[in-house]
Amino acid sequence: MAASHLAVLLMLAAAVLSAAPVARGQAASAPAPAPAAPKTITAILTKAGQFTKFLQLLQSTREAEQITNQLKGKSSSGGLTVFAPPDNAFTALPVGTLNSLSDQQKTSLVQFHVVSMVMPASQLETVSNPLRTQAGDTGPGKYPLNITADGTNVNVSTGVVNATLDGTPLYAGDRLVVYQVNKVLLPWALYGPALPPAPAPAPAESKKKKKAAPDAAADAPAADTAAGTTASEAARGVPGVGAGSWVAVAVAAAMWWAM
Repeated sequence: MAASHLAVLLMLAAAVLSAAPVARGQAASAPAPAPAAPKTITAILTKAGQFTKFLQLLQSTREAEQITNQLKGKSSSGGLTVFAPPDNAFTALPVGTLNSLSDQQKTSLVQFHVVSMVMPASQLETVSNPLRTQAGDTGPGKYPLNITADGTNVNVSTGVVNATLDGTPLYAGDRLVVYQVNKVLLPWALYGPALPPAPAPAPAESKKKKKAAPDAAADAPAADTAAGTTASEAARGVPGVGAGSWVAVAVAAAMWWAM
């Protein structure tokens, strides 16, 4: 019985000693909860609703995965901005607008809705046009995108369509801003009329100097000289002919006297 009481006392003593650090305020703090994972473009649009068609394009072109990877890595250190057209914007498109595109062209269409920088609503009035999207070239006939803002009125022009941007983002955070745009942004490179070919450059001027044509006036003295030479020769010939005539007269006279 005494042994049992001793064992109990030892257990109580051990419990008291183990609890002593807690009593002295040295208890270990609970681990902080892990930070929430950044929201993906798929989760954002799914929660917002009415973006089924755009989500299908994002997934079929694998651009949703690309956007997620860019936000995780360093390739988009400045963040991303996505312009998301709702389902009714796709319904308003003429029949065959999307079906006529190749897989690569569909990828370019989706990339035309993504800008490689964060564009909060406060900066929409100061963007530099044309805005470069992930579709690439902003030159004439390519993928130019222009944004003009006046207070809460934000217009987006592609050269093919003019759309209106909802100035209040669907989502803003984790280096990602998502806006709703009321039309599908159709780029000029895929839907615009062909531009006229650039004029051919003017031919380079020949470095060789053209030989000047002989001056007709310069030939005149030569002709005059030739004419003058002929005239002088003729003049010198006149005395010669006169002397011959006198010899003939003298011979004839001598023959007459001999007779």
